Amino acid sequence: QSLCSRRGCCWSPLSDPNVPWCYFGSGHGYRVEGDLRSTGQGLQASLARLPSPSLFGDDLDNLLLTVEHQTQNR
Repeated sequence: QSLCSRRGCCWSPLSDPNVPWCYFGSGHGYRVEGDLRSTGQGLQASLARLPSPSLFGDDLDNLLLTVEHQTQNR
């Protein structure tokens, strides 16, 4: 529990063993900057990192997410 809290995560013990007790809240991760852009294969989005503690270090502040739709089910 203390390691979870030090990372800035949420701690919520549950009786279901398949649900993690330590998890990232809505303040972690990235947000979409601008509009999603359609491409011939899928879409692209520019992402900006939310200000939060780093879990692994060397986080990138800005990313380009590229999604490729390969088949109807993939």
